[in-house]
Amino acid sequence: MSKPSGKSIRISPFRKLVIDLMSFSQKVPAVTVDRRMNLARLVAARQRCAPRPTWTGLFTKAYALISAREPLLRRCYMTFPWPRFYEHPKNIATLNIGRKVDGESIILHAHMRSPENRSLVEIDAIIHHFMNTPVEEIDSYRRVRRVSYLPGPVRRLLMWATLNVFGRRRCHNMGTFGLTSVSAHGAGILTLVPLLTSTLFYGVFDEKGCLDVRLAFDHRVLDGALAADCMLHLEGALLGEILEEVHDLGNAAQRPQQAA
Repeated sequence: MSKPSGKSIRISPFRKLVIDLMSFSQKVPAVTVDRRMNLARLVAARQRCAPRPTWTGLFTKAYALISAREPLLRRCYMTFPWPRFYEHPKNIATLNIGRKVDGESIILHAHMRSPENRSLVEIDAIIHHFMNTPVEEIDSYRRVRRVSYLPGPVRRLLMWATLNVFGRRRCHNMGTFGLTSVSAHGAGILTLVPLLTSTLFYGVFDEKGCLDVRLAFDHRVLDGALAADCMLHLEGALLGEILEEVHDLGNAAQRPQQAA
C-alpha cells in the first residue's frame, strides 16, 4: 500500500501580506510588560448593560485616553532619510477583526481615529461595522486587497516606505497603536512582536474578575519604566472614566425596565 503524500498549497495574496508585515515586525526590538489587573467592578457594571459594551471597545478607549495624555505613545521610529522620531497629533487605533473571505480566514485592520473622544456606544458601532459590513464596502479592505495583488518586490517597497519614510502616512495606514486579543476563543496571547510602537493585548478573566494585560512596545521609542507606568494608568482609566461611563450605560438600561 502506498503511503499518503502531502500537497503544496498556494499562498493567498492576503497571507503573503501577513508574511510581509511579519518580516518587518521582526526588525522591531520589542519588549513586553504585563500587569495583573483586578477589574471585578468593571465586570459587574458591564453585566448591567444591555447591550453589553465589548471588551475591545473598553480597552481601546482606555488606552486611547492614556495615549492622548502621553505623546511618546504617539511616536514612531523612522529610518529614512535619517533616523528620527515622528509624533502624530492624535490617536489612531488599529484593531484586528477576524473575517471570512471566499472561505479564507483573514485579519481585517479596523482603524479608529481619536477613540478617546468617542462614546463606548459609538466605538462598538464602529467595531460591529467592521465585523458585519460586506468587506467589499470597507475602504481598508479594498486598499489592502489592491496592495496584496502587487508583485512582491513592489509590495514590500511600498510597505517599507510607509513604515520608514512618511510618518503621517504610516500613522494613517497603520495606526499609532494596536489592540488584539483571542480571549473570545477562550485563550490569551503570551508573546507578540509589534509592528507599531505599542500593541495592547489581554487574556481571559478568572472567577475573581482578574486578567493579565500585556503591552508590547518598540524599545527604540519607549522604555520599560514608562510602559509600566502606562499599564498602571490604564488600570486606573478602566476603573475610573471607563467604569463611570459603563455605570451610566447600565443605569440607562435599567430605567426602561423600571418604567415597565
